[in-house]
Amino acid sequence: MRRVLMLVALAAAALLALAGSSSAAAPADSQALRDAVNVEGVGDHMAALQAIADANDGTRASGTPGFDASLEYVKEKLEATGDLDVAVQPFLFDVFIEGAPGELEQISPDPTSYSDVNTMEYSAAGEVTGQLVAVNDIVIPPGATANTSTAGCEAGDFVPASETETQVAVIQRGTCTFQQKAENAAAAGYDAAVIFNEGQPGREGTLFGTLSADYNQAIPVIGTSFAVGEGLYSQLQAGETVVVRVFTDGETRTDQPTANLIAKTKTGRTDRQVVVGAHLDSVYGGPGINDNGSGSGQNLEIALQMARLGIQPRNQVVFAWWGAEESGLIGSQYYVDQLSKKQIKDIAVNLNFDMVGSPNYVRFVYDGDASDTASTGSTGSGVVEDVFNDYFASQGLETEPTAFDGRSDYDAFVAVGIPAGGTFTGAEGVKTAEQAAVYGGVAGEQYDPCYHEACDTYDSVFNHPPGLPLLQGNGAKGLGEMIDAGAHATVAFAQTTSAVEGTDKGNANGKYKADYLGSYLRR
Repeated sequence: MRRVLMLVALAAAALLALAGSSSAAAPADSQALRDAVNVEGVGDHMAALQAIADANDGTRASGTPGFDASLEYVKEKLEATGDLDVAVQPFLFDVFIEGAPGELEQISPDPTSYSDVNTMEYSAAGEVTGQLVAVNDIVIPPGATANTSTAGCEAGDFVPASETETQVAVIQRGTCTFQQKAENAAAAGYDAAVIFNEGQPGREGTLFGTLSADYNQAIPVIGTSFAVGEGLYSQLQAGETVVVRVFTDGETRTDQPTANLIAKTKTGRTDRQVVVGAHLDSVYGGPGINDNGSGSGQNLEIALQMARLGIQPRNQVVFAWWGAEESGLIGSQYYVDQLSKKQIKDIAVNLNFDMVGSPNYVRFVYDGDASDTASTGSTGSGVVEDVFNDYFASQGLETEPTAFDGRSDYDAFVAVGIPAGGTFTGAEGVKTAEQAAVYGGVAGEQYDPCYHEACDTYDSVFNHPPGLPLLQGNGAKGLGEMIDAGAHATVAFAQTTSAVEGTDKGNANGKYKADYLGSYLRR
């Protein structure tokens, strides 16, 4: 399909012009905005979000006072410019709150407590000790490609559970959703379920899965690694009677109020909107200063500095701070769901910034044309990828592709065919020696060692004790590089006269079916 190429300024020879206010000189390219949006300014917003978390039990999760205070902080800053139409978009959501970590223990034979386990999001709470039973269609050794095991996807995969004995189903990850597997286990009469990873490279670790908010079965469900599942399954295949204990402690709270915050420029074509988004909420277990105070702070500073510089975009820019991302991308999905078909077509592009300050960072760019990953990007997303990659290349900086896999708020936009893209500095993935040679940092450690933890603080991002220079740490270096790219891309799409293919074409890669729903796997 023909791609409409964008003309963007990347170096001295660039021709992109910004339309400034009548009292301000029109900058020749994105340099003025990049100079204005800096680590110090973004860092100030991140420090303010840290202070809000500190005053609110260490969290800024949607549905808590910490989130409400975060939204009010951003709102006040935006309204003070006088150049933006600012609105709060309230909505209700269901949230899963875990009271204590999930547990999996082998009682007999050979008593063993397993550490690599997680409660499946939206699991019922409970403690079950019973005989382990394997479902049909488990594939060990695993198939050559991912999503080949159909274990637990059909009712017939389950041996009917005993009516008198407590039993726990063990199920392999594969083609269908975890919700489907858990519901089939409950329907077959099992008292709990253990779902283990499938086993191919990249699908071996502990599962962080979701059963989705509409899961309403009474059985507890644990996710675990391929190694644990393989060990349990091999005992059953050898004829052993295996007894396990499953423990989960969580609750789903329904109809919790929260909100998105939307700020629109007062100038620019409304039929070619540029939606610049970042989620504002943290997880319940921490302040979320990298995830996602970094993206939220970056976008806030871009909006403030565009106003200060008098930049009047050719295409309307819609800045969005999403709520309830950590509960399954709920805020951004709600926003898209409220749009008419015409309003969807009026969105030219979505730029998504979710974690841009990882202390052990890599410069990841979303793989919009799906040339390097199993991506699910919509038509036109390759144009967005090119804008970021070309910018970084002009600065002599290398990048790596990352997949559209449903892990962040681009998901709702991609699903309706809106071109999307953005940057990402890494989460729980582990930095390789090759990456450390390019980006610095420490090989063998997570990109963000504090991802979804209480230690995701201002100090962890900037990688230094309080009182030392702000720019000292590796996280600050990466943040500076990424916010420059974010400012450049915002200007490029705000001022372009070219169209971007997408919304009137639908999704380019067929039926949209991402593996993730936010930070949790759904299958």
